[in-house]
Amino acid sequence: MQRGNISVSTENIFPIIKQSLYSEQEIFLRELVSNAVDATQKLKFLSTRGEFEGELGDLTIEVKIDKDAKTLTISDHGIGMTEEEVMKYLNQVAFSGAEEFLKKYQDSVKGDEIIGKFGLGFYSAFMVADTVEVVSKSYQDAPAVRWTCEGSTAYELSEAEKADRGTDIILHLSDDALEYLEEARISTMLEKYGKFLPIEIRFGEEIINNPNPIWKQSPTDLTDENYLELFRELYPYEPEPLFWIHLNVDYPFTLNGVLYFPKIRPDLDPKRNKIQLYSRQVFITDEVSNIVPEYLMLLQGVIDSPDIPLNVSRSYLQGDPNVRKISSYITRKVADKLNEIFREDRGAFEQKWNDISTFVKYGMITDEKFDEKARDFALLTNVDGNFFTTEEYQEKIAATQTDLNETVVYLYANHPKAQDMYIHAAQERGYDVLLLDGVLDNHLIQHLERKQDKTRWVRVDSDTLDKLIPQKKDDAEAEKLNEEQETALKALFDKVKPGPEMTVQLDRLSDKDLPVIITRPEFMRRMKEMAAMSGGGFGMDMPDSVNLVINTQHPLVQSFTAEGDHEALARQLVDLALLSQHMLEGKALTEFVKRSVNMLS
Repeated sequence: MQRGNISVSTENIFPIIKQSLYSEQEIFLRELVSNAVDATQKLKFLSTRGEFEGELGDLTIEVKIDKDAKTLTISDHGIGMTEEEVMKYLNQVAFSGAEEFLKKYQDSVKGDEIIGKFGLGFYSAFMVADTVEVVSKSYQDAPAVRWTCEGSTAYELSEAEKADRGTDIILHLSDDALEYLEEARISTMLEKYGKFLPIEIRFGEEIINNPNPIWKQSPTDLTDENYLELFRELYPYEPEPLFWIHLNVDYPFTLNGVLYFPKIRPDLDPKRNKIQLYSRQVFITDEVSNIVPEYLMLLQGVIDSPDIPLNVSRSYLQGDPNVRKISSYITRKVADKLNEIFREDRGAFEQKWNDISTFVKYGMITDEKFDEKARDFALLTNVDGNFFTTEEYQEKIAATQTDLNETVVYLYANHPKAQDMYIHAAQERGYDVLLLDGVLDNHLIQHLERKQDKTRWVRVDSDTLDKLIPQKKDDAEAEKLNEEQETALKALFDKVKPGPEMTVQLDRLSDKDLPVIITRPEFMRRMKEMAAMSGGGFGMDMPDSVNLVINTQHPLVQSFTAEGDHEALARQLVDLALLSQHMLEGKALTEFVKRSVNMLS
């Protein structure tokens, strides 16, 4: 058996860092500014412990451009470094000074106050610089030092002249990185990555960041205007949100943030990547699908946690149990907030329902835990604009349908204007009709059917009412057709129907119902609508199934059993039924209009 140590070729470290470690070149500025923040935070901490007794003075971090010298400089007034510390931290790749500091003061320093972790961020400077120069003066009584490296394992270290405590990192930019001499480019990068860093950062004449964002403050100290100000800062061109949730937890993980509920269009056109993920107030990404459930991607706002596991480049999330815990916590907080609004002011909640219903339905369909909580506040709306929880509506319908072998039928409309005739027919019989015309409602119906025992959801025009909701008929009053009359009547409408895909059915409806009605079976209609939503596939190729229902109790239809030529009138009734379903077009519509004019004449 042999034992030994794996060797690392240091000559290959810089090419790896320059080409492979970071997903985007511009991240170098985030890393260097974050290091400057850490140096400043360390000094502030030592000052509170009495280990630094001098004046803190101006702790602002400065970013400066010198176009003539082709340099970009990041300067801080933090803890600085001695010659020994420069040798330790800059000449040892992956040796983290931040981690060392945290271990030394683990009993008193907060983990979310120090950003650094891997000891690699400084070397991102070589992605854009041919030469990196570091001039540093420690807060301790030690001479200033200058460290210079040209992107290899060789370096130079010497004494330097520096009056003030702190560190200057001077990047001598390579020819292919001269874009970082442009003020607009640097300003955009600082705005993106440093907008909420905890130490003030100056670029030019302006402080570019907000070092104390409201998600780091106690909710009891904040007003509605504070939350709206943050929203405008994050999304300056967006309409104001409906409401928001302040996330604030420190056990079993640390998590802060504010999530805003925007108005969501009912056709589900979500503006994704609107939740920004921060770690220790450093912007990480706006792609948070690994930590935020899919339906919550419709929200906007900020999540900040030092416990979110990141990869070495801090550009994406690592798989970790904490991610699942944080995701579950956010789901619970969102559901609790919605339930709170519903219980405290149901009227206000109902007014907002159209704006948040897509979000709630999406969550119910896709997240089991959210669905369980949403049953308390998710609403159904009928065509008259009345609101019900699912439990309230089930009780309402069960009270009107007591002789149906305990199966409750929910009637709904998804195109209320096109289905107006069917809606009125149902309401005249005392039945309620729900309005389910959102893009997710087909999925919601199937979801609720699986969750509710002995319920059946049918569109109001999927069949005649007596078949959707069976009713007892008084056979003594109903005038029946004999077999010969039924055969003749069926033959007449078979002759005038528009195509073979339409099936003629005779039904004894009320004399108040229309003489001819078109229905579509619920199953077939759902299959086609689901296929259309998913972009085709199974269901789209299935033949359409349409029923032409002839009301044998209507006086006009009964008149067809007498002698005479009834074809023109029968065709007119069929076309009227087609027209009511937006199924009459082209040449058939033109002929219908001409025939109508002739009849009027």
